Amino acid sequence: MLLDFLPEAMALGALLVTEAATAKLLAAMMFLQNLPEGFAAFREIWAQGKLPAAKVLLVFVALAGLGPLCALLGFAFLADDPETMGAITIFAAGGILYLVFQDIAPEAHESGAYSPALGAVAGFALGLAGDMVIG
Repeated sequence: MLLDFLPEAMALGALLVTEAATAKLLAAMMFLQNLPEGFAAFREIWAQGKLPAAKVLLVFVALAGLGPLCALLGFAFLADDPETMGAITIFAAGGILYLVFQDIAPEAHESGAYSPALGAVAGFALGLAGDMVIG
């Protein structure tokens, strides 16, 4: 889960320096992508039965605090380094692709499970619409 969240946050921080409108779109997309991902990760960890739900939630809240710190690092140090930002963004994209094919795609073929596929289509449509709006 953190393989895409932390690099995304760094990219968001760097993007705030150069393209504020794009950064707002990226922040919205990150929220929409990370919310169900976090919920699925919570359920998966909690279902193992090793930790109570309150402790899992506490760990997730603590990890969520790393996002703003990574955004600050991106804002302060990476805005003027497009090569490093490109590498970080590619790494984050790899994390997202792993998530899609490890967790989401297998569920799309279950009988009556239309939400993963429809969610993916809606996400791509939202990203395209946002890109068209900010030009």
